[in-house]
Amino acid sequence: MNQRLEIREDTSGPPPVRKSTSPGAGVSQSLRLQSDTAGLPTRVLNAIATHDTASEVLVRLLQLVVVFVFGALYAVSPKTDAGTAFSPVPYVLAAYAVFTIAGLYIASRRRLPDLAVYAMTFIDIGLLMAMIWSFHIQYQQPPSFYLKAPTLLYVFIFIALRALRFETRFVIAAGIAAMLGWLALVAYAVVVGADHMMVTRNYVTYLTTNSILIGAELDKIITIFSVTLILALAVRRGRGLLIEAVREQMAARELSRFFDPGVAGRIRGAESEIRAGEGVTRDAAILNVDIRGFTTLAAKMEPADVVAILSAYQDRLVPVIQKHGGTIDKFMGDGIMASFGASAPTDTCAADALRAVDGLIAELDAWPEDDTPAGFDPSKVNMALASGQVVFGAVGSDERLEFTVIGQAVNFSAKLEKFNKELGSRALVTADVLKAAREQGYVPPHEPETLVATISGTDRETQIVRLY
Repeated sequence: MNQRLEIREDTSGPPPVRKSTSPGAGVSQSLRLQSDTAGLPTRVLNAIATHDTASEVLVRLLQLVVVFVFGALYAVSPKTDAGTAFSPVPYVLAAYAVFTIAGLYIASRRRLPDLAVYAMTFIDIGLLMAMIWSFHIQYQQPPSFYLKAPTLLYVFIFIALRALRFETRFVIAAGIAAMLGWLALVAYAVVVGADHMMVTRNYVTYLTTNSILIGAELDKIITIFSVTLILALAVRRGRGLLIEAVREQMAARELSRFFDPGVAGRIRGAESEIRAGEGVTRDAAILNVDIRGFTTLAAKMEPADVVAILSAYQDRLVPVIQKHGGTIDKFMGDGIMASFGASAPTDTCAADALRAVDGLIAELDAWPEDDTPAGFDPSKVNMALASGQVVFGAVGSDERLEFTVIGQAVNFSAKLEKFNKELGSRALVTADVLKAAREQGYVPPHEPETLVATISGTDRETQIVRLY
């Protein structure tokens, strides 16, 4: 096993971004304009953009809930003159519902441009302010009447909804729209009510009449500003955590592609920094798989054909090994080395390994002829198993580490695999492995042949079993 983990500081700066014609290219370029995403890889930018799109859909869904709440409250509220007075509220709610559904449809199909998000934010706030403004018409009161409407509190919902995008600028835009909207309503009430002396400095008069207390309205604007500022600061911090989380998630996903999932999980779940020399001793089974005569075959083939064979061969065999609890330790050209019970302890490592061998042989025998790469014969794939105590851990330096399995079983498995050529067999295993596997519940599909042989590279006779 030679799983490699490189830990080094990159001082060369972010890699250059290649131009792309893929659908995500425009998204990535748009996001790169933001300082908090500058220098991030394209795949990370696309992942963040996907999150933003999902958040925008969530915003629209919650806005539909707000429309429903507005409608329900209006339906149960008492109406002026038994409902005979003109009320713009139903029309505003209907327009807002249509606008929200349209936004939901667009957001669910594609990422909204930033300009569209800004526009929708101002329209959201604008429709709310229009509905508040309409109250004095519905209830046939002076404009100052709507300044006491508790509906203003809904602006905080719209500002909070913008926080779901984890982008400070949209929260600030919603806050600015709310402050400007309320300031416009106050100015309208002051100007229209000027002839009626609607402005007062008396707090009691303000509470008991339709008079306007400028200080109270400024308090509302200051409150909107304060909530916006606090949310913006929280979102800015949250945005950083989101970007870091996406980067870590992408790194973990890439790590799982280069390392076996068991090894990658061990790296991600380490309680402290992994250092060279750290290791554990475990009983494990080591499997070596190889294509007999592949070196000679590859010398006569085009490199692309060689890669095609290896890709098809590994794509079919690796899932079988992992299905039975094996950890892919490394690929050695046409060779695959896997361990059972090394990266994670198990009481059935021998049985798991033998079941993997049975599965590999079955997979090779079932390989469709029309799907077999030219020049490749699945029956030429050999494998061997050995078991014993191994050390599983990290070796190297602080700047470059690799996980590895060290032990006699590792070396003997590789030598035993080569012995397949002398016997003309497909799968060999030591007698000790078969005995342990039987004790662990393994039942061979047929009675294997037991031999005594001196394996090349060893100086003693060993009892081995020919499985296939």
